Parts: sequence; C-alpha cells; structure tokens
Amino acid sequence: MEQLGRPVTAGVLSALVGFTSSCAVVLAGLRGVGASPAQAASGLLALCVVQGAVMIWLSRRHRIPLTVAWSTPGAALLAGTGVVSGGWRAAVGAFLVVAALITVTGLWPRLGRVIASIPVPIAQGMLAGIVFDLCLAPVRGFAAHPWEVGPVLLAWLVLLRLAPKWAVPAAFAVTLVVVSVDVARRGGAHGALLPHLDFALPAFTGAGLLSIAVPLYIVTMAGQNIPGAAVMASYGYQVPWRETMTSTGLATAVIASAGGHALNLAAITASLAASPAADPDPARRWIASSTAGWAYLVLGLLSAAFTTLVSAAPVDVIGAVAGLALVGTLASSLSGALSAPEGREAAVITFAVAASGLTFLGVGAACWALAAGLLVRTALAAPRKRPAAREPAETSSAG
Repeated sequence: MEQLGRPVTAGVLSALVGFTSSCAVVLAGLRGVGASPAQAASGLLALCVVQGAVMIWLSRRHRIPLTVAWSTPGAALLAGTGVVSGGWRAAVGAFLVVAALITVTGLWPRLGRVIASIPVPIAQGMLAGIVFDLCLAPVRGFAAHPWEVGPVLLAWLVLLRLAPKWAVPAAFAVTLVVVSVDVARRGGAHGALLPHLDFALPAFTGAGLLSIAVPLYIVTMAGQNIPGAAVMASYGYQVPWRETMTSTGLATAVIASAGGHALNLAAITASLAASPAADPDPARRWIASSTAGWAYLVLGLLSAAFTTLVSAAPVDVIGAVAGLALVGTLASSLSGALSAPEGREAAVITFAVAASGLTFLGVGAACWALAAGLLVRTALAAPRKRPAAREPAETSSAG
C-alpha cells in the first residue's frame, strides 16, 4: 500500500502545482483575446478535463510518466496580444489552426525539425519578451493595491527561500484568501459556480493567423514540447513523439471552440512525475502521471467557481500572481537568449520587439519579433565582402 501511495501522492502534487502555478495565466490569456468570464471558465474547464483524459490514456498505454499540460507561455502570449480583428471568434479559429499544426507535426516530423531549427537565442528571446509585461504586474499591483498584493509577494518570497516549487502555489493560496475577503466585503461574487462549456463558432482571419496562431504554435513547440521531451529523456524515458503530438493536437481541436488554446507536453511539472522522487522504480512512475490526470478531472469541477471569484477581484491582484508564475520562465528564457556571445544582438532585438506589444499591419508583436530577430541574425552572420587588393602603383626612376 505504501508503494502505491508514493506515486499517487506525487501525481496529486503534480496536478496541484501545475494548476495553481498557472491557471491565473490561462484566465488572463483567454480574457486578453476577448473571452467573457463565462467563456474563460469554459476554456479552463475544457483544458483541465481533456488534458487529464489524454494524460491518463497516454500514461497507461505506454507505461511511462507522460505528463500533459496547457501551454503556459501560449497563455502569456494571448494576454499580451490583446483582442484581434474578429474578436473571440477569431481567437477560437486561431486555436483550431494551432491544433492542426500540432497534429501535422506528429504526422510530418519535418515540420517539428523546422521549429527546432529556430536558433535557441531567438526562440528564447521571443518567449522572454512575451512574458515580460506580465512579470511587471506584481510591481504595478503592489503600487496600486499594497495591502492586497503585499501578502502575496511575501508568501512567494518566503516559500521561494524554503520550498521553491511551492512558492507560486503559496502565492496563489494567499491570493484566494485576499480576494475572498475583498469580495465578501463588497457583498459577494456573482456568477456561475457550476462548471459548464460555452462554445463559440470559429472565424478564420489574417490577424488571428499571424498574431495568434503562428506565434502560439511556435512558443508551444519551442517552450513546452521540445523542452518537455528533453526533460523526459533526462530521466531515461523516450517520448512517443508521433502519438503524443497527434493526441495533443487532436485534443486541442476538440476543445478549441470551448476556449482551450493549446495542449502540449509538460516541461516544468514533468519532473514531479518522472523523477525518482515519484517512485524509485522507473517502471511504476506512470502511476503518478495517471493520478495527475484524474486530479485534473476533479480540478476542472472547480473552474467555474474559481473564475467567478477571480472576475470579482481587482485586476492588479490577479495579475500579480500570474506574473509571479512567470518569473521562472522569464529568468530561464533570458538566460537562454543571452547564453551564447554570438547573436546576442539578434536575441536582444527579438526580446525588445516582443516586449513592445506593438501591432503593425494587423500583426502582433510576437510575429514581428521572430521576423526581426531572424533578419538581424542573418544580416550579422552574412560574410562581409573584403575589399579587392589594390595593385601597387608602378614607380618610374630617372635614368
């Protein structure tokens, strides 16, 4: 019984850490591209339920601790992109395009190799720029609501020192307490408490494709799927790439109209189920992933109540915990962007353009950041033409 309890406990903890560390980012992202509170709650429910189901199926089928997650950097991208032409329906259409691209990646490995060929400093610079504005939210929130945001920051800092993986969940828990007190003082929250799905017809627009779909696919692959496979390999597991990509791609297609933006391999929380801490026997660690899947099904039942509570809270307070959830992502992506001396200028340009939040010709900052970074890198790497050697001038001597 004790042998079974260890991976089960690891699975429950994996789900709790994954959910509490980034669900605020997901809600911020969906609201950012035009979702109503009901549609955002629907998206969170759909993501929880379907990622749980996919995780249970893949882990049981392959008997390895495959952990599936929603795209946290993708949600940060959505939060910074804003509403595009076509509104929420255009965002839903973009989610379907991302689902198709992830599925094709599984069926046609060359597409995955194209994404993997994007220079790491460029990809990491783009990701750092995407999450940068959200990481400023704790600072802005503290300035606007010091008594509400202060306890959140204090809990995060204390746990970051004592138990780093619980720092964001602790900040999340304190945020819920602070928000609950604030909402109770104002007469309570008003909204749906029971989970429900809210479907929207997709609209396919150029702005949705270039501002949402393409960068969302790239950050999901470069920021989640490729690192997720590397984390699994570090623990001795080979990810069944084709089946995992097609499964997460088709699952994203199923939930896109309900607000699910993208599913992928877990990267950060993957180690909670795949490491020896989950179970000394590598052949039994799949139980942790399967348990995490069941835990997500339960967490999905709380999605509507949580969204209703969040929607009644000051935006700066919820933004603070979302920003804290991305501090680690910002640190690692900046480190990756600037790790190699060659091409640092291109990485910095990529970061600056992505962080600017500009929209030009209807296309968002993430797409322009990738284009600018690749252009600068190519220009700096191009061989310079050396000036032709000049013939020595003939000299004449008087005879």
